[in-house]
Amino acid sequence: MERARILLADDHALMLDGFCNLLQPTNDVLGTAGDGRTLVDSALRLNPDLIILDITMPVLNGIDAAREIRKHLPLVKILFVTMHTSPAYLQAALEAGANGYAVKSSDRARILEAVETVLSGQRYVSPGVGGEHLDRWEDPARAAASLRLSARERQILQLTAEGKSRKEVAFALGISEKTVAFHKDNLKNKLGLRSTAQLTRYALDTGLI
Repeated sequence: MERARILLADDHALMLDGFCNLLQPTNDVLGTAGDGRTLVDSALRLNPDLIILDITMPVLNGIDAAREIRKHLPLVKILFVTMHTSPAYLQAALEAGANGYAVKSSDRARILEAVETVLSGQRYVSPGVGGEHLDRWEDPARAAASLRLSARERQILQLTAEGKSRKEVAFALGISEKTVAFHKDNLKNKLGLRSTAQLTRYALDTGLI
């Protein structure tokens, strides 16, 4: 069987090492990325067969990264491997173009099954995701509210929660500081929050960072 060309993205080096060790015997791992923006750039440059990524990543979260990649690489296979078990995240991943969704608590055999299933052209979703075995610590309502934000709003929320100043956010996104301030005010109004500190807490609670 032809070896698949795989690109990996996760902000934890230990997870990336584990995936490399698991996949390299039968596949070609093209590279790794520790944030969503690097992932997008690497994907467009390398054009892999399969991208395995997390949802919670710095700079650009996995959902928005997948959505951007799908616009340019319609045939690439996308498999999320994440801690999030809420149906809101599963729905968002599928809407962003995911072919598979596995949880990080899965054993090696399950992860390999997910990879093989997605590469074969079928959809894979870990048993229990979106069903009765939801993570007790995850609030689906909060997750759903976060994912209803626009892509630009989520980017600004994420960068702000990562401690970036208004100037740094503007530079990272190629927009003006005035536009950043406008979006932050909209975020506060939409989420019913009053301060940057509350925005940061919200991003942490919903798993955006």
